[in-house]
Parts: sequence; C-alpha cells; structure tokens
Amino acid sequence: MSESPLVVAISGSLRETSTTCLALEHALSAAETAGATTELVDLREWELPLFDPDDRDRGDAGALRALIADADAVVLGTPVYHGMVSSALKNALDYLGRDEFRDTTVGLLATAGGGSYGPALEHLRTGVRTVHGWTLPHEVGIRNASDAFDDDGAFVDADIEARVRTLGRMVAANAATEPKAAV
Repeated sequence: MSESPLVVAISGSLRETSTTCLALEHALSAAETAGATTELVDLREWELPLFDPDDRDRGDAGALRALIADADAVVLGTPVYHGMVSSALKNALDYLGRDEFRDTTVGLLATAGGGSYGPALEHLRTGVRTVHGWTLPHEVGIRNASDAFDDDGAFVDADIEARVRTLGRMVAANAATEPKAAV
C-alpha cells in the first residue's frame, strides 16, 4: 500500500439528489482528513448493463474491477429498498469478486427512507465475506435519510455526522489491515 491509501466508495443510488451519495461524500471527506486519497463511484455515471455471467466484460466492468482491485479500502453505500440493497449496487457487485475484494477493508453505509436498514447492512456483510473482504465492525445506517441533510448537504444531526465521519476515518486507518496475517 502507498503512503496515502486509496479509499473508493461505491454509491448504489441512481437518484439525482441522492442521500447515499451525500453521506458517502462526508465519509470520504473524513477519510481524506485522515490521509487517504479518495474516489466516489457514482453508478449513474458508469455503464454497467445487467450482469450476464456469460459476458463479464460488458460496459465499464473492466474499469470498475481495476479501480476496486487498486483500492486499499472500499465503502459500499446503498439506499434501502424493501429492506434490501439497491439493484444498482447489487449489479455492480456482481461484476466484482474475490480478485477485487480479497483481504480488502470494507466499510458499510445504508440510507433508509424509513427506519429499517439492518437487513441491507447484513446483506452487504454477507456478500463481502463471501468474496473474502473484511468489513469494519463500525457501520452506519441512516433512518429517514431525506430529513438527515439541510439544503446545503450538511447533516442536521451531529450524532449521525459523527458516525459517518468515524466510518471514513476508520476505513482510512484500517486500509492496511491484513486479516489473514492475524491468523
């Protein structure tokens, strides 16, 4: 890993005014303050057709795989739809696998229109574990996300802001963690 770890966040929201993107931007800002170089993958800007296992190189799939493979840490952010991860994020993750996530530190963030985000975070943890990534124990769920930000994109609740910033700092601080080395 370089002196400045690369932290990449993937936003699973396709909404124009995405609370998921806003929250990830705050997490990445904290990661930058902690010394990381960051990049936000806004899936609205990527061509990722519906995953076809017979053609794994469609659209921007190769560029996404290369970016995530180069990342020292990843933050996955999803809006919660019917208690689950967004289809946009799930589709992007289908293009990725062990080659990209093995022993990579991964932070998790979910934004919910109501109050339930737990199942979506568990779904992400399971997926990351399956591809041999390492999820941080600190994760963030934001209830009533449409009310979580003011008109300038700042958090209105200091506790939620602190949790998101902690996620960004922890992802940067743990980017060099090698889970298999502890065995």
